[in-house]
Parts: sequence; structure tokens; C-alpha cells
Amino acid sequence: MIVSGGRSLDRDRGSATIWALAVGLVIVLFAVAMAEVGVAITARRSAQAAADLGALAGAARAIEGAAAACSRAAAYVAANGAELRDCRLDGLDLIVTAAVATRFGTATAAARAGPVS
Repeated sequence: MIVSGGRSLDRDRGSATIWALAVGLVIVLFAVAMAEVGVAITARRSAQAAADLGALAGAARAIEGAAAACSRAAAYVAANGAELRDCRLDGLDLIVTAAVATRFGTATAAARAGPVS
């Protein structure tokens, strides 16, 4: 046993291992959290792309009425891996809301498309 300044150094043996494990755990938890943030951002962008494409596709059928326009929009939203949450005509503008589910919630986005004024 080595004594330095009246204190035993044997009590500190292995503490670096505990600190290294703690730092490693913090790094892993941070990486997992950042991966989940990436999933949320990707889901939001997927929902926006689906809403945009659905609104554009449905707006081409807006002259035929809300049922035809929303049916077309729903097909495009579903083809892009999202769920159609809302679809309505405002004059000849079609407003589409799409949603993509994630593990921690739902990302939603809305888009509007219609004739150029």
C-alpha cells in the first residue's frame, strides 16, 4: 500500500474505468437522441413532400369537384407513405394535410395548390 500525504491510493484504483464507462454511456445516449431528432426531421419532410404532391395532383382535378380532387390527392399522399388527414377545396385551391407517424408522435404538413392568379 502506497501512502501519499496520509491518504491511501488503493481506494482510487479502478475509478478511471467507471468514469470512462460513464462518459461512454453519455456519448451513446446523445447519439441515440440525435438519431431520433433525425427521424423526426425526416418524417416532417416526408409529410411535406406527400402534402405537396397530393395537393398538386388533386388541384388538377379541382374543376371536377372536391370528391374527385381529394380522391386523387389521397392516392398520391398514400403513394408517398403518408396518411391524408384533411382535404378541402377553397374555390379552385386544394388544401391537403398529410401525416407521417413516428415512434414518438406524428409529423404533419399542409400544402395548397391551385391555378395561378
